[in-house]
Amino acid sequence: MSLQSHPLIADWVTARDGRLLIHTGKVDIGQRISTALIQIAHEELTVPYERIDVAPVRTGHAPDEGITSGSNSIEQSGHALRCAAITLRDQVILLAAARNGGEVADWQLKDGVLHLIGTNHRIDIIDLIPDVPSDTTVDQDRLPAPRTQSTLPRPEMRGLKDMVQGSFVYVHDLDRPGMLHARVIRPPHARAVLRDVDAKTLKTLKGSGFSIIRDGGFLALAGPQEWPVIKAATKLFAACDWDLRGGLPEIDVFDELCATNAQRFLVIDATPTSEGIPKPDPDPDHAARFERPYQLHGSLAPSAALAQWSGQKLILHSHSQGIYPLRESIADSLDLSLEQVEITHVPGSGCYGHTGADDAAFEACLIAMALAETPILLKWTREDEHGWEPCAPAMAVDLAATVADGKITAYSAEVYSDTHRGRPRPGPDRTGPSRLLANHFRADPIGPNAAMPNLGRHAGMHRNLDPVYAFPETRLVKNLVSDLPHRTSAMRCLGAAANIFALESFMDEIARKHSVPPLAFRQSQLDDPRALAVLAELERQIEIRPSLADGCGRGVAYAQYKNQMTRVGVFVELAVNDRAEISLLDATIVADAGRIIDADGLTAQLEGGFLQAASWALYEQVKWDRDGIQSRDWESYPVIRFDNVPNIGVTLLDQPDAASVGAGEASPGPTIAAIANAVFDATGLRMRRMPFTPEAIMQRAATG
Repeated sequence: MSLQSHPLIADWVTARDGRLLIHTGKVDIGQRISTALIQIAHEELTVPYERIDVAPVRTGHAPDEGITSGSNSIEQSGHALRCAAITLRDQVILLAAARNGGEVADWQLKDGVLHLIGTNHRIDIIDLIPDVPSDTTVDQDRLPAPRTQSTLPRPEMRGLKDMVQGSFVYVHDLDRPGMLHARVIRPPHARAVLRDVDAKTLKTLKGSGFSIIRDGGFLALAGPQEWPVIKAATKLFAACDWDLRGGLPEIDVFDELCATNAQRFLVIDATPTSEGIPKPDPDPDHAARFERPYQLHGSLAPSAALAQWSGQKLILHSHSQGIYPLRESIADSLDLSLEQVEITHVPGSGCYGHTGADDAAFEACLIAMALAETPILLKWTREDEHGWEPCAPAMAVDLAATVADGKITAYSAEVYSDTHRGRPRPGPDRTGPSRLLANHFRADPIGPNAAMPNLGRHAGMHRNLDPVYAFPETRLVKNLVSDLPHRTSAMRCLGAAANIFALESFMDEIARKHSVPPLAFRQSQLDDPRALAVLAELERQIEIRPSLADGCGRGVAYAQYKNQMTRVGVFVELAVNDRAEISLLDATIVADAGRIIDADGLTAQLEGGFLQAASWALYEQVKWDRDGIQSRDWESYPVIRFDNVPNIGVTLLDQPDAASVGAGEASPGPTIAAIANAVFDATGLRMRRMPFTPEAIMQRAATG
């Protein structure tokens, strides 16, 4: 896909000042894509790591690769770069032969230097790259270079030393001459509307040197020093008169997640269709419902952005995961041309999904447009982030199965959810602007728009709804439920986390009821040799573990993200004490991600996915009442802490002749299920709703 839009070598690899320069449209948000791309370039061109740079990801300069999401960076940007590097290697060898003689086969490439066998001719390929015609297209049919043992240590993540030492410059740390700090004054909740602001307070604040920006219900304040701005924002909020419009609806969202409220689609080959939905089996052998509450991204730092309007051009620095779609949405919102908006990605707090980064960027632009020629650094607060970022949708999954001869012969899955697709992105009917929070409150409001069903393959809530197992008969239904209490959008894995939690818990439940070992039950219904190899290695590692202590339990789960990316088996050992508190003791992850590029990065991705999923499983849920979202800090929205991080062992099954596939979202789904299955092993209680808090376990024990 990336090569179709950007087919030239120069779109991906250039040389500058004696260095190799990699271009990508995928941003590095801590997943080490920059490190992996450097490794790919080194493998194909042999240029030493220390001579390779990754260009800043900036609109108008970087390839437009859409949004960094879906675990697609290696498959898209990595594949494009590899093909470009292979083609470039061919081109520079041809140039060397044309200028210095010899056959192409007589030129050897090592450490970025071409050497003509039997002569003293040596040419640095970086010196030849500028002479490759700029319109040379990428050959997509060449195979990658055979893997050889590099004499160089693998590259460390760029910027890691500065991060550890505290000197790394995040978007929050940017500083410019004459810069103002800004804060947005937000209503108590999403349905409240600003009626008026006390005139005396406004006069006092303006007299104290603060700039007040108002566009309908969008209200912000800016000043030269951050702490006075924070204090002034508190005063300005207290001076606001809000129409609360009845507050947020106090409902049980899981009661709303039902077929009578939904747009329904039969899912065939992972794709929603308009075909009729067959009736479910009225008397299945096994049936269960699994649920996930609203949850937050929980970025360690709130969102931020720096913007400046020159009167002709809007320059924006943002940690958005999709700078090109964001540029189009901002330009449309402000009646600017695309050329008048330039966005540079600058790292901020890491995330996987649609946080407040895009909204903070647009708010900074609104303030900058009102205060021309002035750099504006806008930072959200923790309360802003927890209260206003898009939530991961609440979800429910209804499963049913018929079993014969120890195998599932018929399987039904119905998933219910609000949209997972709320990011600003190009499209008709101004869908981009309608997905920017501030546009909902301006004098001429845009949106929020009604969610349209995502009909893509393995998209949204139906990601991994179809089982990876070889069930003879399946019935899969997507149910889009709208008009629920909160704004929702993409979070790591989208629907896959809940769908795999449901399927893998269900597999465990059925296996135990039929007295079949859970791993053997899975193995009997898989026909993929690489999946079986993952489970065989997981089984081998489980078998050598010591016996369980009292109060402990073990659980396993397996998944392949989108049924086509990284294969992952997860084993968890945990303890449940007499207060129903869960302590994670040990975890084992076995993964097959195809050809491994950056083993350390892949391991970190799998470990990080485990920890985030463990936090979802044990702690996280958004709480709200009529007065608004109550989960506004780390006490009201707890996440996993260091004292409950288990020992994690990761085994990677390298497939050097296979394609490299995405792994960033591969481990969370099976992690949740493995934890749930281990809780059952320890307590006999089947936990079907996240999070598995002590209160939830006690309630489950009381109700049976």
